[in-house]
Amino acid sequence: MATSDNTVDIKLQNLKVEESTTPKPEATNAATTEKVTKPKKEKSKQEKPKQEKPKQEKEKPKQEKPQAADEAPAEVLDYNRSPEEIEKALEEWSKKPSTVNKRQPDEKILPKPDARNIMITSALPYVNNVPHLGNLVGSLLSADVFARYCRSRNYNTLFICGTDEYGTATETKALEEKCTPREICDKYYALHRKIYDWFQLEFDFFGRTSTQKQTEISQDIFWKLHKRNLISKNTVEQLFCETCQRFLADRYVAGTCPDPACKYVDAPDRYVAGTCPDPACKYVDARGDQCDKCGKLINAVELVEPKCQICRSTPQIRKSEHLFLDLPTLSPDVQSWFQNSSKTGHWTNTASAITEAWLKKGLEARCITRDLKWGTPVPLEGYTDKVFYVWFDAPIGYISITANYTDEWEKWWKQPDQVSLFQFMAKDNVPFHSVIFPACLLGTQDNYTVVNNLSGIDYLNYEDSKFSKSRGIGVFGDHAQTTEIPSDIWRFYLMYVRPETQDSVFSWADLMSKNNSELLNNLGNFINRAIAFCEKNFGGIIGDATQLETEMDRKFVAQITYELNGYLEAMENTKLRDGIKCVLRMSRYGNQFLQAKEPWKRCKGSDAEKRDAEISITLALNLVYLLSSVLQPFMPTTSDEIRQQLNIQETAYALDNAFRCYLPVGHTIGQARPLFKRVEQASIDEYRLRFSGQR
Repeated sequence: MATSDNTVDIKLQNLKVEESTTPKPEATNAATTEKVTKPKKEKSKQEKPKQEKPKQEKEKPKQEKPQAADEAPAEVLDYNRSPEEIEKALEEWSKKPSTVNKRQPDEKILPKPDARNIMITSALPYVNNVPHLGNLVGSLLSADVFARYCRSRNYNTLFICGTDEYGTATETKALEEKCTPREICDKYYALHRKIYDWFQLEFDFFGRTSTQKQTEISQDIFWKLHKRNLISKNTVEQLFCETCQRFLADRYVAGTCPDPACKYVDAPDRYVAGTCPDPACKYVDARGDQCDKCGKLINAVELVEPKCQICRSTPQIRKSEHLFLDLPTLSPDVQSWFQNSSKTGHWTNTASAITEAWLKKGLEARCITRDLKWGTPVPLEGYTDKVFYVWFDAPIGYISITANYTDEWEKWWKQPDQVSLFQFMAKDNVPFHSVIFPACLLGTQDNYTVVNNLSGIDYLNYEDSKFSKSRGIGVFGDHAQTTEIPSDIWRFYLMYVRPETQDSVFSWADLMSKNNSELLNNLGNFINRAIAFCEKNFGGIIGDATQLETEMDRKFVAQITYELNGYLEAMENTKLRDGIKCVLRMSRYGNQFLQAKEPWKRCKGSDAEKRDAEISITLALNLVYLLSSVLQPFMPTTSDEIRQQLNIQETAYALDNAFRCYLPVGHTIGQARPLFKRVEQASIDEYRLRFSGQR
């Protein structure tokens, strides 16, 4: 046995694992096919080994070679764990795993004195439009993945979100669809909920901002700022449309960005076939509040050649008195808070860099009111015909939505020493969450919970273009449901290309490659071969692996513990893209372990070799359970299916800091079934054309 074990150990140290490796016939159970075929008798395999290879080669899709060019190169997986690491891992292996805390269906989630209390928010989606894949990955899906992870760690977690319903965008959409703003909000709120349900976003509460609680809390914050003389009055020049007889705030007006280095052009009335006649213009919709190209915050009167978005006439400049937030006075408090929060919490480099740039430039007084009707009314006498500007009002929606969830909302929002607040968004939303909203909360001196951890990421672009609903370019939430791709695959791929450090691109070819290599050939192959082998050779019964008899088995447990801790570190730091890649590495280690141990050979040998095969497959199946846990935040349906195949869906173990023996001795697993389908080139070609705006 010693000689045999050392030989296998050498194999393990130097084995290269291809991401798209097709397993040997003895080691698989048709993991890459839709239909599970019964394993052939060993005798027939031995008698006709040459017939197996041509059959497998014939089953490979025509696009296999082109896909390989897109896949990652072979990876050498090492087992360089120290003796101390191995000893510690074995101690943990023998411990009983923790179970996930279960909640009662009607239980309100509130902070607990001795728990790690995590509050998670996603940037509130505008109610007037349909979210595209970039919106999902930038905020909502990322927040959901992190919330699921926190629950798996038994953190006391509250995940709240809702639709942002006030402001110019809603009024504009109501005019466009010839209905009231309330009708628009009701219509699109239902649409958003349907999309998020399909993507399996598991909010603890999904609310909306057009509520009485929003009015009460926004006005309370305003009065506290007013009491501290942090609200000033000023007369400003605004664009007024003579035809519509109204001031044009924000999205009611569009034109060319005044920054000479930008010159971002709005040309919606000149677009006929999606091409602007100005050869220097490649962008559309430069709004009257912020330039989408350079990100500069602008006043509508600064726009070059402004046009009313309602009637397309040229507006005139008139004066109107408004209220301003005194950001210069609040700047020292914001600076001090940011320095502490960004050092002690988890901030992405993007979020930190944007915030530092704003603070370095110096804060200016910012207008917090608008001449609109649809919004939170300003309570100050003389201004009651105005509403609060959406970027003063909208972030307060996190608080009001929590208040609509529980009357004890202040336990979450006014106990900063007991609550860690994580906020997820794309980079264009960062300044409002890292400067303006904190300034408002700090200015009240009301002990509000201010963001500790800000995950602001870059943009996800679509193929070689940008998402555009009007031109039919890109995949939007309601479109994803019309494909044959399950929501789990969308979730996986969006996290795999999450733009954590720079802009990234959604690519149909890459989605196909990652599905077929990482999911089908790596993850699905390992799980299927482990379960199928146990079914066939051990009657589906879990053996005793509490005492590991070989150095190789002990190294394997230590290595999986090491990889698990890499996963935990990535997820704790909201590096979700790194987290999913850690999951795939664990699976590759599992494939490598089985390939090196060759239990399909040892189970035919001596009693000692059969015992070794039993331990090998028991270790592999415990890794399968662990994979179901670490995969759950990303692919919840797949996780449930894995546990059903293990016949252990009734018990959910928490994620501990070490690889544990989850499956009890004598437990009977279920049947192996393929987890994933191959995505074919023909489907990809059809989807690329469908969402290209060409038809």
